[in-house]
Amino acid sequence: MAETTQDQIAPLLNPEGWELLASLGPYREEEAFRLNASLRKAGHSPELVSAALTQSRLRTKAEAKFGEFARQMIFTRAGLEQATRLTVAARHAQRFAEAGIAHVADLGCGLGADAMALASLDIKVTAVELDETTAACATMNLIPFRNATVVHADAAAVPLDGIDGVWLDPARRTTSSSGTKRLWDPEDFSPPLSFVESLAASGRAVGVKMGPGMPHASVPEDCEAQWVSVGGDVTEVALWFNAVRRPGIRRAALVLGPQGAAELTSTEDFDAGPEAPLGPVEGYLYEPDGAVIRAGLVADVALQLGGHLLDEHIAYICAPELRDTPYARAYKVLEVMAFNVKALKSWVKDNGVGVLDIKKRGTSVTPEELRKQLLPGGGRNAKNAAKKTATLVLTRIGEERVAISVEPI
Repeated sequence: MAETTQDQIAPLLNPEGWELLASLGPYREEEAFRLNASLRKAGHSPELVSAALTQSRLRTKAEAKFGEFARQMIFTRAGLEQATRLTVAARHAQRFAEAGIAHVADLGCGLGADAMALASLDIKVTAVELDETTAACATMNLIPFRNATVVHADAAAVPLDGIDGVWLDPARRTTSSSGTKRLWDPEDFSPPLSFVESLAASGRAVGVKMGPGMPHASVPEDCEAQWVSVGGDVTEVALWFNAVRRPGIRRAALVLGPQGAAELTSTEDFDAGPEAPLGPVEGYLYEPDGAVIRAGLVADVALQLGGHLLDEHIAYICAPELRDTPYARAYKVLEVMAFNVKALKSWVKDNGVGVLDIKKRGTSVTPEELRKQLLPGGGRNAKNAAKKTATLVLTRIGEERVAISVEPI
């Protein structure tokens, strides 16, 4: 899908365009060609039809992040990819509300997800966005909120007089003629992490959304770092300074799933905290949530479960008993084998396995390639689907590579 441009937004910003967009139901790729032809036959310009169908496609995709609110919003493709899920944005906003912050500058507001959440809690919001097309989208998305204003400007150059809170979502990609490229150094972000720290040094309540892969060494000393996962996917690490930092908490893993929210916190720095014992493969194997791993809280979960690590450098936990936890997925251990392709191929055949799920940590094996080696026909044989399903966990214990047959709980 091509990037959304100002020319693809402008045709919708009038009564005819808005009415046409509102008349479209959920986007269906198989009907797009027919719908395009029928709308143009009805007298709508090609530019308007293209813009409306693009937005219909983006709105349908955006429902995963915004739910029913997506039906009334305007999007760009890049903006949607980086946009905060509304459920997570609501938690960001709650931090500022509980701290008594009256006016928040949302610097790098994107499509306005966090600004919407802040404004819905009666906080005054100044939403700043450098990209002109994205700023236009944010303006439309924030129309229902009289306490929100969108400013098309450089986030680093906007005066903050009278503003007691700042939220930032720095751009973590750079765009060139060859496409977009992800940036990894926080100082290459726009605005950079040093700018965030300078805002915090002023005493304001500051929160910033960073990529979940942020190295621990890059996390400033005077903040709380909270990794967030939604449905098993780690979406961000938020850094919180001053009034929006919770007293005594240095790092946290917030897990949002079908059963609600659960959070594990630590007062210790990243190079401190409890140590979990090492032990054998037994009973039940636990795969910690990604937010737990990123926050360095695997040992804490192992101790909660009465379990142990298989290897001190690998995030797999074993415990003799099954315990319910929101912080890890559990598997029943069925069999432990040395990693040997020929032996595993015999094991697959002897057990009538036709569908093989392969998980791995601490080993360079590529699951897709191994599956092709182990299954008849490389796993593409239609007859395989009628056979037994199995799960293998590939990992390393010290210098030994092992394959663990498990059953998901």
